[in-house]
Amino acid sequence: MNKNVVLTALLIGACLHGPVAAQQPAGASASASVSSFSEEGVAAWYGRKFAGRRTASGKRFNPEAMTAAHPSLPFGSRVRVTNLDNERTVEVTINDRGPTSPGRIIDLSLGAARKLGMVRKGLADVRIEGLD
Repeated sequence: MNKNVVLTALLIGACLHGPVAAQQPAGASASASVSSFSEEGVAAWYGRKFAGRRTASGKRFNPEAMTAAHPSLPFGSRVRVTNLDNERTVEVTINDRGPTSPGRIIDLSLGAARKLGMVRKGLADVRIEGLD
């Protein structure tokens, strides 16, 4: 087969599938509805140390923004996070992948953690509910 034909096919494939496929984990779909999503577990937060760095979605991390890292929800998904100890809630947008620590289900920005009243403790038992 001609080298140019092979190169063209590879470039077309990369353009069609590269960046989009890299942003979502296997099995996740940007068009999948998260409104029925619900999960309970431990949340942590991350803050100023990562300020300005690019998240997995390509956006720059702002510790005061209402954002979070989740292992599988599509980027741009909106979820309500409830601190089960004090019933405080916050709505965040998924823009990063994580958590990297075992046993945790979500990493919240410092701003979101502050609204949930979990900054001092560092961890909280939470419920995550998908929003439309």
